[in-house]
Amino acid sequence: MASVQDYKRRIRSVRNTRKITRAMELVAAAKLRRAQTRIEAMRPYANTMRELIAGVGRAAGSVRGLPLLEQRETVETVLVVPLTGDRGLAGAFNAQVMRRSFALGRELEADGKTVRWVAVGKKGRSTLTFRRRELDGAYVGFTDRPVYADAQAVAHRVAELFIAHEVDRVVLVYNTFVSALTQHVTEQEILPISADILETDDEERRDDALRGDFIFEPEPEEILARLLPVYVETQVYRALLESSASEQGARMTAMRNASKNAGELIDRLTLQMNRARQAEITQEILEVVAGADALT
Repeated sequence: MASVQDYKRRIRSVRNTRKITRAMELVAAAKLRRAQTRIEAMRPYANTMRELIAGVGRAAGSVRGLPLLEQRETVETVLVVPLTGDRGLAGAFNAQVMRRSFALGRELEADGKTVRWVAVGKKGRSTLTFRRRELDGAYVGFTDRPVYADAQAVAHRVAELFIAHEVDRVVLVYNTFVSALTQHVTEQEILPISADILETDDEERRDDALRGDFIFEPEPEEILARLLPVYVETQVYRALLESSASEQGARMTAMRNASKNAGELIDRLTLQMNRARQAEITQEILEVVAGADALT
């Protein structure tokens, strides 16, 4: 049986660990609020970008020559881009993204397609490298607080592979933020860009008719060719923000559970320590009584 000093040492260690987990929970909560604010600020920009592309698309005579809109007749190679974090201690946040990514890869390979990989986040890169997957790119060091330039780098690489016909589809796999307790794994195909973004409903068409005709300079086709890469960047940036908020929510929840478990462990160790102390006192009393009896 452990001594009282052993229990005290273990209780002190667990208390120190609980201080760390509580601090990490508070930090994650603060980062989560900032991430939610950035997502809310991003939504109007993304919606306006979609409306702008739809308006220019209607004015364009033809969009067949735009490579990012090209729908391949046969899909032979698919690029999977899992968005993970650079750090752990976030529960199943990273594991569930990689689990879905590998499941998607197996489905595609079962259909006879080739799967290629671009990793975002140190955890995703290390997992893919450990499983001996060849990477077409790895982007790390920013998943905690991504900026638009990070999304540009990722979007430029995947668009480069798509335009060069090295891949026929590009799929992002990431956690969508629902709440601090809930994150849903999402698969989003970002290339080729769906032609649906060039369409609007009848009400929007009537509003455009009331505004009159526009003169485009340069031509609508050229404007659209410049806007589509920005649209891909916007989609990647939005996914990075969702993933960042999900990571902070998952970490906050994980640290809260860890603090709770530490408290329960401290209570159990304290009870065991009191029992050990009581046993030591009882033993000392028995020894004193035995010694007194021996003297009489």
